[in-house]
Amino acid sequence: KKMNLSEEELPKALQKHVNEEEINKNSTNNKETKKSKKIWLRILITIIILGILGVSTLAFLLYGPYSGFREWLITSAMTTMRHQYLATWFYDDETIQEVLNNNKVHETDESTDTSMIVVVDDKKEEIQYANEYERQILEKDPEHEDYKIIKIEGKGYDGYMAVIYDPSRIKTVYTSKLGTTGEYLTKMAQDNDALIAINGGGFEDPNYVGNGATPLGITFSNGKLITSKTYKGQGGLIGFTQDDKLVLGKMTVDQAKKQKIRDGVTFGPFLIVNGKPSAVSGNGGWGTAPRTAIGQRQDGIVLFLVVDGRTVTRPGATMKDLIEIFERYGAYNASNLDGGTSSAMVVNNKIINDPVDQSGSHRTRYISTAFILTKEENQ
Repeated sequence: KKMNLSEEELPKALQKHVNEEEINKNSTNNKETKKSKKIWLRILITIIILGILGVSTLAFLLYGPYSGFREWLITSAMTTMRHQYLATWFYDDETIQEVLNNNKVHETDESTDTSMIVVVDDKKEEIQYANEYERQILEKDPEHEDYKIIKIEGKGYDGYMAVIYDPSRIKTVYTSKLGTTGEYLTKMAQDNDALIAINGGGFEDPNYVGNGATPLGITFSNGKLITSKTYKGQGGLIGFTQDDKLVLGKMTVDQAKKQKIRDGVTFGPFLIVNGKPSAVSGNGGWGTAPRTAIGQRQDGIVLFLVVDGRTVTRPGATMKDLIEIFERYGAYNASNLDGGTSSAMVVNNKIINDPVDQSGSHRTRYISTAFILTKEENQ
C-alpha cells in the first residue's frame, strides 16, 4: 500500500521501523540466550548427579557391606612398594591389618625333599598322556627341542609358561652393576646369551624408589655366593642344587651350601612344597597383579610362568590362581617370584608378554636377578 508521508513524518516512520527490528532482534537473542542457559543448566545438573552417583558408588565399594573390593584394594596396594597410599588414604591401620590377617598364604613348614625329584632323561618312545595338560608339557615343539612355550589363560589373566626340559641349563644371573643399579631383563638375557629369561627374586626398595641394585636375601650364581642378607618375608631361598633339583626353604647360607645350591634367589611365598599346596585365606593377601613364578615337576621338568595384568579386562592373578595353574601342569615344588612391573619373559632376546607399570604404561623396570635357560653350547 502506497503511503504519502510528508518530509516531517518520514524520519519518524523510519525510526519506528528500526525500533521494531531491534525489538524483534533482541527478542530472538533473548530466546537463544535462555535456550543456551537451559542447555548448560541441564549439563551442570547431569554432572552433579553423576558426581553424586560416583561418590556414592565409591563410598559403597570402600565402606559398604561387600568386602571384596575393600580386600582387593588393600591387599593389592600394600604388597606394592610405591602405592600403599591407595590403601592408607581410605582406611586406618587397624582396618588394613585386619584385612591382611584375613587374607594370607599359609606356607607349609616343610623344605623340599629332593629324593622325590627324579630327573628323567629324554625318551623317544610313544607316550600315553594322562590329560591335556600332560600332553601340552610332554609333547615337544618340533621347532624347539630345548623348550616349549604354552599360552596360559584364566579368568582375569593371561600369560605364558615356558617348559624347560633340561634343568641343568637353568642359571641365576644378576645385574652387572650390583649394588649400584639393576638392569632390564632383556639386557641380562643378551649379556648371558640366554634362550629364555624370567625375572627372579625381590630387591631392596628404600623409600619405594629402588632401582634393582641389591637383591633380597641369599643369591647364588653358578655355585658362587652373591648376596647373603637376612630375609624376613614369606618364602625364602628358591634355588637349584648341583644335581638340578629345585629346592624351596627358609635357610641360612651354611644350610644352603650343605644343600649344594648352585643357582638361586630369595622371595616368596612358596606355593607348593613336596606336592602340598599352601593354604590360602581370602585372596592370599597379595591382591591381584602381574605375576612371575617358577616350579619343577617330579620328572625334573622346570616351569617358568609369567602372568600379565593391570588392565580393565585383565587385572592379573592371585596366589591361588598360581597354585591352580601349577597343580594343573604337575608341579611338585613351586614358588612365587617378584611380580608387578618386574614380571617379564624374554624369548630369543624379545619380551613376549605385556608388562604394565602402576601408571598403566606398557613397560618393565630394572631388576636385580633373573633365571635363564642357557644355550646348550654354553654349558
